[in-house]
Amino acid sequence: MSRSKDRGPDFVRQFEGVQTLDGLLELAGSPCDTAEVLERMREARAEGDSSSDVIPTLFAEEPRFKDPELARRLYQNLLGLWDLVQEGKAVRLEEDEGPRPPRPKKERLQPPAPFHPGEPSSEFVEAAWRYLEDDDKARTRLMHAYENRQDGLLGALDAAGLTDEGYGVARHLLFELHAMLELGWPPGLTAAEPAALDRDSDAPPAPDTLQAYVTEALFEAEHDEEHPLAPEELAQVRTLVRRGLAALWRARKGR
Repeated sequence: MSRSKDRGPDFVRQFEGVQTLDGLLELAGSPCDTAEVLERMREARAEGDSSSDVIPTLFAEEPRFKDPELARRLYQNLLGLWDLVQEGKAVRLEEDEGPRPPRPKKERLQPPAPFHPGEPSSEFVEAAWRYLEDDDKARTRLMHAYENRQDGLLGALDAAGLTDEGYGVARHLLFELHAMLELGWPPGLTAAEPAALDRDSDAPPAPDTLQAYVTEALFEAEHDEEHPLAPEELAQVRTLVRRGLAALWRARKGR
């Protein structure tokens, strides 16, 4: 899942201009534009920091590119700009008149192929998660479907007595599971039974791949640096999400 950082013989540290770097930063999900990057680099140089100190601060999380070439080009431009700052050279932030070079195009991920009428593979779960992360419109549409169709389930979750952090984790995780099922099961889902959160079902459990996704997500919530879930609440969230997943799996239409 990590981004490729090519450092081969063809890696050339070169700043190609504001238009290009702005586009690459946008693709990488950075909140910064070239002007802010330049300001941070100048401050880092004044404090004696290196490029490896300042560049990671430009991103909230590690950027991912579908095309490794775009990742290589981003780091070529960032390091090229850093070299100009280190050498004390002037950097033009105003674009010259005349035709501009095309900005790199953002490639949207396509929705994963449905797993219907079978069960989701680990590849499907990974592709669905990436799709939800990449496509804001699709995520919003699926969130609306989740809130409208599963309002009873959400009401039962709200009454479970969780803290704000625990409720947020459970609600979001159940949304992701609901969205994955909507993507992979074209007939869609009916409303899950709200009472399912109060008891374990005798029906067959949800697929292992979805349960593994829950396990990984809760592990991350447990070790969150800012708001880790306490062990007691983590156990309650795990039970509620596991039961909610089973209820959503049973809510598939035409199974």
